[in-house]
Amino acid sequence: MTNSMTAFANSEVEFENLTLNCELRSVNHRYCDISLKIPERFRFAEADIRSAISDKLKRGKIECSLSYKKHNLMQHTVSVDMQAVKALLATTKSIEQLMGTSRSFSALEVLAFPGIQVEKEGDKVALQQALQQLLQIAIDNLLAARQREGAQLSHLIRTRCIKLQKFVGQAHARMPIVLELLRTKFKSHIAELVAESNERIEQEMVLLTQKLDVDEELDRLDTHIIEVLRVLEQDGPVGRRLDFLMQEMNREANTLGSKSADKEMTAFSIEMKVLIEQMREQVQNIE
Repeated sequence: MTNSMTAFANSEVEFENLTLNCELRSVNHRYCDISLKIPERFRFAEADIRSAISDKLKRGKIECSLSYKKHNLMQHTVSVDMQAVKALLATTKSIEQLMGTSRSFSALEVLAFPGIQVEKEGDKVALQQALQQLLQIAIDNLLAARQREGAQLSHLIRTRCIKLQKFVGQAHARMPIVLELLRTKFKSHIAELVAESNERIEQEMVLLTQKLDVDEELDRLDTHIIEVLRVLEQDGPVGRRLDFLMQEMNREANTLGSKSADKEMTAFSIEMKVLIEQMREQVQNIE
């Protein structure tokens, strides 16, 4: 199944006196680039958070933001490092003496200072389990969103592949007519300018038509289109392979245009390049 790299998801989990929240955003990127924004209280679980994300998401720039809200603080016991409080107050007093000014602040402001509230060691195991549950829900939601958008991208690419096949078929059908017109045109022109044998002229025509023949390019385009449709059916990351195929198809379409000596073939080449470019833009968002 084709997955997009662009998606958003969030989740919430209740844990003790906290409401835990996770937001995941992903955009297209060549590799898996994970950026975390987490509170200090969750820092101990950072490695596990990164691992959980990288296990499920193989490509994309992933932004993960974790936060929490406390419930009624008065209903729960708060462990405070009183030595840290004393050190904070003593340091604050020394700074105020140097500044020659003083400023009062509340106990709640002291509690909000990093390191003042002490988390019980026993709580970390339960908190880590809650964070894993929170993250798993968000990742599952993100994967579902990426799959939905990926299905839309796959549909768009398939539609353009079908249109591209139509132009390739028309170009194939047109090619014998183009070569015969070229042969007649140049044979007549050379006959007027050069008094040589018909055999010599015919040899020159064969060489010229070989240079202008684009059957090989059209065959390769057909092959690439079939491969794109096959890759879209595969599971796992397929974006890089599709990107490579878009480059190869564009190369063949360019060669078709450069060899073209017929306005209809030139028009086919232009339409093909437009479709390929539209697909290439969609492929950039595929994992």
